[in-house]
Amino acid sequence: MTPGVLLTQLLILKLKKMEKVTLLPYESIYENFIDKKYLKDGRDEYFFRNQQAKKPENGWRHLHSDEIERLVKNSNTATSWDTILVTDDFDTSLVKNNRFYGMVRIGAIKKVVLQYHDLKMPCGITGSTIISCDIGDYVAIHGVRYMANYIISDRCILFNVQEVSCTDHSKFGNGIIKDGEPEDVRVWLELMNEAGGRRVLPFDGMITADAYLWAKYTDLTKLQDRLFEITNKEHDSSRGYYGTIGEGCVIKNSWIIKDAKIGPCCYIKGASKLKNITINSSEEEPTQVGEGVILVNGIVGYGCHIFYSVVATRFVIGDNCNLKYGARVIYSILGDNSTISCCEVLNNLIFPAHEQHHNNSFLIAACVMGQSNMAAGATLGSNHNSRATDGEIVAKRGFWPGLCSSVKHSSQFASFTLLSKADYPNEMNIRLPFALVNNNVAKDQLEVMPAYWWMYNMYAIARNTSKYQKRDKRLRRIQNIEFETFAPDTMEEVIAGRKLLEVWTAKAYLRSKGENPEREYYELRELGNKLLNGDKAVVKGLEVLGEEMEKSHRKVVILKPYEAYHAYEDMIIYYAVKNLIYHMEIHPKETFEQMCNRLTNVRQREWINLGGQLVTGDDLEKLIDDICDGTLDSWDDIHKRYNELWDKYQTDKLLHSYQALRFIYNKCPSLTKEIFADALNRGEKVLHYVCDQVYESRKKDYENTIRNSTFRSLEERDAVNGKLEDNSFVKQIRKETDQALKYIADARELIK
Repeated sequence: MTPGVLLTQLLILKLKKMEKVTLLPYESIYENFIDKKYLKDGRDEYFFRNQQAKKPENGWRHLHSDEIERLVKNSNTATSWDTILVTDDFDTSLVKNNRFYGMVRIGAIKKVVLQYHDLKMPCGITGSTIISCDIGDYVAIHGVRYMANYIISDRCILFNVQEVSCTDHSKFGNGIIKDGEPEDVRVWLELMNEAGGRRVLPFDGMITADAYLWAKYTDLTKLQDRLFEITNKEHDSSRGYYGTIGEGCVIKNSWIIKDAKIGPCCYIKGASKLKNITINSSEEEPTQVGEGVILVNGIVGYGCHIFYSVVATRFVIGDNCNLKYGARVIYSILGDNSTISCCEVLNNLIFPAHEQHHNNSFLIAACVMGQSNMAAGATLGSNHNSRATDGEIVAKRGFWPGLCSSVKHSSQFASFTLLSKADYPNEMNIRLPFALVNNNVAKDQLEVMPAYWWMYNMYAIARNTSKYQKRDKRLRRIQNIEFETFAPDTMEEVIAGRKLLEVWTAKAYLRSKGENPEREYYELRELGNKLLNGDKAVVKGLEVLGEEMEKSHRKVVILKPYEAYHAYEDMIIYYAVKNLIYHMEIHPKETFEQMCNRLTNVRQREWINLGGQLVTGDDLEKLIDDICDGTLDSWDDIHKRYNELWDKYQTDKLLHSYQALRFIYNKCPSLTKEIFADALNRGEKVLHYVCDQVYESRKKDYENTIRNSTFRSLEERDAVNGKLEDNSFVKQIRKETDQALKYIADARELIK
């Protein structure tokens, strides 16, 4: 051994002991990508690379001697020209000023130009350092400072990128560990609770139904073990997978792309850091990542747009989502069709169709069940409001906290709860759906107006369904979503709300008479029902108090209980009649009696919002049992079951509609033709009411003199806002009402 070699080895050994930069043999830059002790079954380090890469039709070949000469003249270097493989369509004049290390396989390179919108780049490879990569046909790679262990598909553009690299232990955002790794490197998502008691493993293909099933039922140990087992076994623990960039991708002016799997047609411009990530994209649903974005340890769905200094770490983002303007998303799962901008989102499970696009909003440790909107300055979850760790917030569908609302852990909100602007000082459990909640500081009381949306903003609540349906641009609809406002889950809350109003009104009446309000439950309900169906003036004179709705000793006052009680009844009529007449219209050969005979089962009272899809409690229990006993042994199996439940959901909803109508008619044994005829008459009135109120609630904006004061004339107002009569949703609801009235007429004929 020469003194020089000995000195070099001693220097390497010395520097290896340091924790920073070390010296290694020159060949290590391209050799031993995988430590030999992790190579299984006689595989070499190219085993997975060869599986991942697309082999050219005529295969690769070695360079000819004249090609090597021209490449050297073009200022290219290689550790060995024998390990540079090309195809027959290889123009050496388009490969300049590069350094190649290890085995590099290059597809067709010709004098053509790749165009993406206004960007045009010549095919070829220039000014780049490329280590052990496969490069597809007709690519433009210019100024990629360091690219190692990647497979670049056909027709990709990469220019002015600092680093594109992949390690042998890359997991691409999935919550797995590779051979030889300790358990503590596994990435978990701590959802719904900052304390970490509801953690799940992220994986490519995860939807909000999966996350809720895993995070909610933490007490079911067998289920937890099985979901961990299923997730773990569906991902190979072997080392050596290469990073991939799909066909037609454009990546420009970006810094670090490491351990990333990027789908076809993805557009990345100016990204700061993409690490341990899967970005799903396709020609039909391309994903875009923009300036200053940092994405670490996560999964991005199809058709997403992520721009302008967004930071996300430990996350799953569903399909057709938007992150913009400095949003911070940490330890969270965001459902399909959602938008988050300018705010902080931490430890959350958010179902589809969530909107949070104003500055300074703050959503912490919550499960928000979709069709929700967070206003500017809204703060959900104040840290350290007790000696214990922070609790949880559960908000059912349609949650809307107003401007600068502040809500504490632990709180729960019924569907379509609207919080007025306030600092809510105590934990709440709002049990009445479609309610407006107000913190009355002057009177030091919490005020709840049930059925507020139905009574005072029909335009918004009626538009809710069509609004979210139109925003659903997904082509791959893996997560099933119920967009209908009036559905079994909300109607069960309405039924429960009516019962609460009966009990609380009865207690208020007894207190007003100086009597003890503590009576038997059914006695109170009977009295309350009599009062709420009697003289409105009697109920109006009562102070009706809600119970167990706020953790405090102050009053919770129920506003307009009489009106809300009847609004709830109208909602049920509206829901039930619409579903039944639609069924009768599409099944004209089925008699009324046949329909009733099919719908004799008891009403399902427990409905679970499973990531946006509604399932019965019985079906969920069967799903869990089948996962635990191995009947469902993969996520594909579980997703298939979701779809089967979705297929039967319309029948389930029809049955629920029928039974909800029976509830309104005091649990009659079955719907007779006479009872159903009466329901049709009431349904017709409610349909007219909805149509009229949509118009009237929108009309308020046009008749508001203060709003009109900003315009110099009504003509200017109409030029800006459009004419009321031209409003697209007003027209739509009138058309839908006419159609529903026709169905009612047809149903009347059927039951004659």
